[in-house]
Amino acid sequence: MDAHFLGIAELTEVPSVAVVVDVMRAFTVAAWAFAQGAEQIVLAESLDDALALKARHPDWVALKDGPPAPGFEMVNSPGLLRSADLTGRTVVQKTTAGTVGALAVKDASLVLCASFVVAEATARLLRTRECDHVTFVVTGEDGQAEEDLACAQYIAGRADGVGADAAGFLRRAADSRAAAELTEGVRQGVHPDDVALCLELDRFPFAMVAALEESLMVLRPWTV
Repeated sequence: MDAHFLGIAELTEVPSVAVVVDVMRAFTVAAWAFAQGAEQIVLAESLDDALALKARHPDWVALKDGPPAPGFEMVNSPGLLRSADLTGRTVVQKTTAGTVGALAVKDASLVLCASFVVAEATARLLRTRECDHVTFVVTGEDGQAEEDLACAQYIAGRADGVGADAAGFLRRAADSRAAAELTEGVRQGVHPDDVALCLELDRFPFAMVAALEESLMVLRPWTV
């Protein structure tokens, strides 16, 4: 498999297959939302768009980065989300990096959103689809986020059938700037278990596929 690892700003053309990686925390949170029963996740362009979608669909659940805010029921934290009952609900998600990255490649023929908790399922889907050319979008820190790059490289190896030892990749993520900021309370809207939950390899058996549906970028779980 020909794999390329790019930051959002480095995307100069539409890739055929894109894997958008946000470990801490957007696509760990998305996986938890599906595990808690969510039917779909709508990726919003902005906070205002998220609130507008919520206004049109009062039964939808809006979620954002940072501290709680009016109109948003939840924040972007797996530790805070894991006790929520989202059975049959639609979640509207807007984050700093992950949702931005997914929307940047919305015209790709296949868009997967990934983190360590869905790594093997993501790699399996790439193998099943026989994807020869894959662009991994490293969303955090202008493409320099070590946790996202480590996860992307791990998934790329697994998609190639390489029996890579996950420990080193997880260690890189644990030692990342994002992990430190979450642990030290630099970021808001954080649960003490967030970093540990983001480093749970293959917690869930599904991949997450995003596609345009009536002008909205919609994320759904996909069991291979």
